[in-house]
Amino acid sequence: MLMMRQEDCPRCSGQPLSRREMLIRCANGFGAVALLAHLAERTRGDAGPAAHSLACRTSHHAARAKSVIFLYMDGGPSQVDTFDPKPRLERENGEPIKMKAPPTQFIPHDSVPKVMGSPFRFARHGQSGTPVSELFPHLAKCVDEIAVVRSMVADFTEHANANLFLHTGFNQQGRPSMGAWVTYGLGSECRNLPGFVVLSGGRIPTGGPHNFHSGFLPPVYQGSVFRDTKAPVANLRRPEPSEQLQQGKLDLMRKLDQSVPGRFGENALVESAIANYELAFRMQAAVPELLEIRGESEATRRLYGIDREPTRQYGTQCLLARRLVERGVRFVELTPPIIEGANRWDQHDKLKEGHEKNARATDQPVAALLQDLKARGLLDETLVIWGGEFGRTPVAQGNSGGRDHSPYGFTMWFAGGGIKGGTVYGSTDEYGFYAIENKVHIHDLHATMLHLLGIDHTRLTYRFGGRDMRLTDISGEVAQGILA
Repeated sequence: MLMMRQEDCPRCSGQPLSRREMLIRCANGFGAVALLAHLAERTRGDAGPAAHSLACRTSHHAARAKSVIFLYMDGGPSQVDTFDPKPRLERENGEPIKMKAPPTQFIPHDSVPKVMGSPFRFARHGQSGTPVSELFPHLAKCVDEIAVVRSMVADFTEHANANLFLHTGFNQQGRPSMGAWVTYGLGSECRNLPGFVVLSGGRIPTGGPHNFHSGFLPPVYQGSVFRDTKAPVANLRRPEPSEQLQQGKLDLMRKLDQSVPGRFGENALVESAIANYELAFRMQAAVPELLEIRGESEATRRLYGIDREPTRQYGTQCLLARRLVERGVRFVELTPPIIEGANRWDQHDKLKEGHEKNARATDQPVAALLQDLKARGLLDETLVIWGGEFGRTPVAQGNSGGRDHSPYGFTMWFAGGGIKGGTVYGSTDEYGFYAIENKVHIHDLHATMLHLLGIDHTRLTYRFGGRDMRLTDISGEVAQGILA
């Protein structure tokens, strides 16, 4: 039995302590030691005292863009039905594919799948002559502002892994999302709104909220999800609590924090919590004003398709995205609306019907966003990215007119700050299965995005777990071919 002398423990009654009694008396101390160790681990960033702050920070080099709008096409649009036409698919429609098909999510690996021609016609548009599917009649008018990258490559064929990889550069939960990295690197130019906002179409993508999380970065950088409801922000009550009540809560929080000076030091977790409470207080006035789009002109509302279905919901999101970057929000992500019978862009069957429904809901609003940003002088300082977590196979999945997941070569497009519009970059093989020229990996996408924002992706790091972590892990090259 472990014993303690009376002189070593002035509070004891002179009776020896058993080991169990000593552990009970010291339990709180052990907890404090563990807490302080955990807090110390979480605060070893290389940004110093500003690690929890959304204050603007100096970029590594001259930036071409100030903000990012990510038009996330959840589910994986088919490249051969949108921006990468393949005549060979039409010629060999219904025939066994004449190449070794790579493994996919649901097509048996030992099978010889049949080629599936696109049900959509393509035409060249703009001065650039960029081919665009008939799915996008409005976007077709904007192709001279767009760089179409046909050679995107990802590492995963399953939605959760692929979504996390696209958003965080890693296929498992717990890493910071690209929106969190951007705000960590640059801060925000908006004091009354979060630096990273997600405009939700009603469904969190597979992989969950970790697609928008701050991971091991301080929590102030995580995405704030705005929903398409009467109460768009969680806990933003209407009518709003009185300013006196809210100010009282803030004052109490500051008093409690100041009552134990130096206990935690300059700690990102504590300071982020304080910053988030204070931001939430300011948002109570800023968010209702942001969402009040009745002040927009009738012409603007018509442009985005807000006056009718099926473009009302996504049109509203695109308009809000413009209003957010106008106010200095650094990173805005839009998730597509829930459309009955469409299952996002994930058409394992009835691809024609599903892609048509998704395109009808998003084509006009996206084109309107580009036109509106340009008319207001914002496109040159806003990077717009369109795409999903992977593409789709050029072969049929079964006999129901659908396509399986394919990360081996797919399409995304970019527009705005620093992008060379009217560009088609990279290519896939004759079937559209593999990227074969100027491959752009997901890490390259992240490196290019950060570069346009004035950030060297190799220098944007955060010390965690004994290693300097970064969004692009240990790879990533800037896609120079799409830069103006």
